[in-house]
Amino acid sequence: MKIKSLVLGTAAAFSVASMAIADRGSDGHVNIIYWQAPSILNPYLSGGTKDVESSSMIIEPLARYNQDGELTPWLVNEIPTVANGGVSADLMSITWKLTPGIKWSDGSALTAHDVVFTGQYCMDPAGGCAQSNKLADVSNIEALDDLTVKVSFSVTKPFPYGPFVGAEQPIIQKAQFADCMGAKAPECTAENFGPIGTGPFVVTDFKANDVISMEANPHYRDASKPAFASVTFKGGGDAAAAARSVLETGEFDYAWNLQIDPTILSQMAEGGKGEVISSFGTAVERLMVNLSNPDPALGDKRSTLEGGPHPFLTDAAVRRALSVAIDRNLLAEVGYGAAGKATCNVVPGPAMYVSTANDECLVQDIAKANNILEAAGWKRGSDGVREKDGVRLSILYQTSTNAVRQDTQALVKQWWSEIGVETELKNISASVFFGGDQSSPDTYQKHFSDIEMYTNLFSGTDPEAYMGSWVCSEMPMPSNNWMGNNMPRYCNPAYDAMAAELATTAAIEDRARIVMAMNDMLMQEGAMIPLIHRGRVSAHSNKLGGVVQNTWDSELWNVADWYRN
Repeated sequence: MKIKSLVLGTAAAFSVASMAIADRGSDGHVNIIYWQAPSILNPYLSGGTKDVESSSMIIEPLARYNQDGELTPWLVNEIPTVANGGVSADLMSITWKLTPGIKWSDGSALTAHDVVFTGQYCMDPAGGCAQSNKLADVSNIEALDDLTVKVSFSVTKPFPYGPFVGAEQPIIQKAQFADCMGAKAPECTAENFGPIGTGPFVVTDFKANDVISMEANPHYRDASKPAFASVTFKGGGDAAAAARSVLETGEFDYAWNLQIDPTILSQMAEGGKGEVISSFGTAVERLMVNLSNPDPALGDKRSTLEGGPHPFLTDAAVRRALSVAIDRNLLAEVGYGAAGKATCNVVPGPAMYVSTANDECLVQDIAKANNILEAAGWKRGSDGVREKDGVRLSILYQTSTNAVRQDTQALVKQWWSEIGVETELKNISASVFFGGDQSSPDTYQKHFSDIEMYTNLFSGTDPEAYMGSWVCSEMPMPSNNWMGNNMPRYCNPAYDAMAAELATTAAIEDRARIVMAMNDMLMQEGAMIPLIHRGRVSAHSNKLGGVVQNTWDSELWNVADWYRN
């Protein structure tokens, strides 16, 4: 974690050394498979990792995080700091200087006006931006000249690296998206499926929830990169098939998010055609509790605060019992092996931010869970399901289609049945569940269920923007096109106040104290039930070189450096 050295010291420029000397496109074709198929190439309209990471090959931020979690210049020559004059002494603004000569894939120049437009696009009140938490407290964005952009804040900002940093905050071209502001944003299909970018590849064909074809960007800033002339980015299938396509058949060069039985994965790797890679960052598989009412009879008010509170998940005793009944260590062992650890926190790292206040959940205790519900007045009916005041503890529990997740669902359903909770399981295609289709009732943003399960994480090593995901204003609802990150519909003014305090706190020890307090509030007020601290697990062909796994940014962050062995 390097907040002090970055803001107050001198940030050393970092670049990934080219691992092969070759002409652009000289290594032919590369095949990538993400079994959760991308549904859009605009991360401002989708928070799904599959969409953010596929987009990162095409559109890029000003800076991103390297494999060690360090801020790295990308479309700029250096990271702004107080020492180099890029961050104002009063911490109220940050000024970025674009690297001269960078071009969009259509040959036009990248300018500060594109950066200004990108901020305006996401901050437009008439639209719904999935990444708006990264722009919290921004009061103004202005182009000082064609290569200089200044971001001003409404409060002191000791960590000013939210806007335009990381894969979730790429720069989009003003000329292309000028007519796609606000409510029109989701209607711009051509732009959202084929953004003009500064990245190493250009989209030639996009089939939503299926396959993306790309070719090398002829105007990419390094004339020797990318080494691959073209890319097939395949989506769909399942994690096991994706792993098999790299490790056994050799059909693909890279497979992402191999959430499969670790024993099976090890057996696949024995074939010698590829390598499994993994590392831990901030990813947590969790149950997101719906604190609003998902009753379909509510119509447009369904799963919104306007529709009223959840009939029983707003009871702290119910949420605590559900959590205590789960054997997280068994879930980790069966589903993740060495790539999973039981956790009771939504912030699992870096270590300075990890709380121990919620460790009750590390030990499964069915008897305790039953006692908690009994003491709260939830009595078993003739069918064994608990009820109170005519309300039954009956849960619709949804997640994406994946063998490990379905195994987890089955185990959790069994444990919950032992405490008198009825559970209906639902699994949804990952491409739909994590997609941004506003017409679908099955997206994780809409959360038309009682409990939903997925993994999320934050870029870099500072959790400020991530913790801002659960302020009141981040709730998805019809008025913001169901965008936002607050899936539980959690709203507590005290939490919002801590988010505001974190935004203006400089001392690292104080930031850690606030983050832990926010984590503990979310846990103890039951907005979510963490399960597993997950390591990223992927695989690449032995014939693919240059891969540097990164848990702090897009997994494809250095795809420009990949080459054929």
